[in-house]
Amino acid sequence: EVYSIDYSATLSFLNAGRSNSVNARHFVLLSAFCVRNPLLKLQQAKLEFEAKLQEQTDMTYSIVRPTAFFKSVSGQLESIMDGNSYVLFGDGNVTQCNPIAEGDLAAYMCDCALESFEESRWGKVLNIGGPDEPLSNRALAEMMFKAINKQPKFVYVPTQIFDYSISMIETIAKIFPSQKWEDALETAKIGKYYAVEDMLTTEANEKFGNVSMMDHFEKIAREGQDPFTPVRATAVISKVLERLPAVSISIPIGYGLLSKPDISPLANVPMLVGLVHENGSPFN
Repeated sequence: EVYSIDYSATLSFLNAGRSNSVNARHFVLLSAFCVRNPLLKLQQAKLEFEAKLQEQTDMTYSIVRPTAFFKSVSGQLESIMDGNSYVLFGDGNVTQCNPIAEGDLAAYMCDCALESFEESRWGKVLNIGGPDEPLSNRALAEMMFKAINKQPKFVYVPTQIFDYSISMIETIAKIFPSQKWEDALETAKIGKYYAVEDMLTTEANEKFGNVSMMDHFEKIAREGQDPFTPVRATAVISKVLERLPAVSISIPIGYGLLSKPDISPLANVPMLVGLVHENGSPFN
C-alpha cells in the first residue's frame, strides 16, 4: 500500500508533469524527516521516489522533509480530558521533536516554487521543523495538561514492549502467513520507530513558522481536534497501569484477525506491558 501511494502514485504525478501537454517547471515534494533512517517500508518508498525525482532533468525540484505534524503528537488529548493519565514511553524523555503547523508547512512549500527561492531551495533536500525548542514527550504532555487546565499525571510503558510485540508477531506471521499479519508487523515497527527516534531539526535555517506547539494545544483544547488526528489507543492502558503496580494484559495483535476462526485464539496474547510503582513512576 505504501508503495502504491508514496512511490507509484507520486511517480505517475511526476510523469504527468513532465509530459508535453503539461510541461511543469518545478516539483515540490512532501517527503518526511524520518527517511534519514529508513527502517520502515513507507520511508523506503519515499526515498525511492526522491531518487527518481532527483535523477530526472525535465523540471527543477524541492524535496521538503518535515519533522512531524502537530496532529501526530496530539492523539492523547481526549484521553486526558476524560481524566486518564498520559502514557509515556520509557521515562518520557527518550525522544525530542519540534513539529510544524500544517499552515506553516504549506506556506513553506508554496514558497519553494517561487524563483526568489531558487538559490536556497531548488535542487535541495530541505529538513524543516517548527519554531519550538526541542520538546520531549513528557514536555509535550505537560503542555497539553496546561492547555486543558489539569494537573499532569502519567503512567509509563517500557519501550521494550515494542520488541516483544515485533518478535511475537514475526513468529506468528511465519506460522500463519497473511497480509494482515504483515500489516500488523509493520504497524508494530512503526510504533517502535516513533517511540525511540528524534524528529528534531536543530539548525536555524531548518526551523520555520510562527505557530508554536502550545498555540496548537490551546486551540484544540478550545475547539476540539482535527477529525484526521490519529487518536492513540492509550486510555485502556492508562486505566490498567494506574490501578496495578505491575500488570500483564492481553492486547489484540493483528487487527481484523478475529474474523478468522482458524487463528483467532492467537489474537489475544498475554504480554508484559509495564512495570510501575504505585505512585505512577517507572521501575528502574
